[in-house]
Amino acid sequence: MHKARGDYVVFIDAGLEIDPNGISMLLEHMEWYDADIIVGSKRHPASQVHYNWSRKILSYGYYYIVKLLFGLNIKDTQAGIKIYRKQVLRAVLPRLVEKRFAGDLEILVVAKKYGFTRIYEAPIKLDYHLAKITSAATIKSIVGIFLDTLAIFYRSKITKFYDNSPPKRLILSKSLQTKSY
Repeated sequence: MHKARGDYVVFIDAGLEIDPNGISMLLEHMEWYDADIIVGSKRHPASQVHYNWSRKILSYGYYYIVKLLFGLNIKDTQAGIKIYRKQVLRAVLPRLVEKRFAGDLEILVVAKKYGFTRIYEAPIKLDYHLAKITSAATIKSIVGIFLDTLAIFYRSKITKFYDNSPPKRLILSKSLQTKSY
């Protein structure tokens, strides 16, 4: 992230199931909505998605768990494409703990806590039949994401781990950063 040169940072899974040509659509959404984060979503009405019914059931179930635990109105936190304003990641990344299954969710939860609430979904093209190497729906990964989600809930709602403000130097406006005192 420290090598990113522009105002936005794009994350896309390497599993080949998401069409990378969709990045331009997500960038357009960043501009249209003046968003902090754009989440590529399998459940967006304009998405073109090809995946089996068991994945659909898991996706719907996870959406309801996330909505219940965190109040996020994002229907698909786990699709592997997102665009962030660099300032969001600068504020959020130092507080993150997750290393495996629910890192995307943790970023969204912490961003919301820090006041980055302009989070919107955009359509994607996704075909799990093209990506034979993905492990997104194995029993191990399903259990892993559930446990990681509970851990984020524990840190967010029980211990208030994320409630500490991000370091002030990371959230100062550019005009304040250039002044010398």
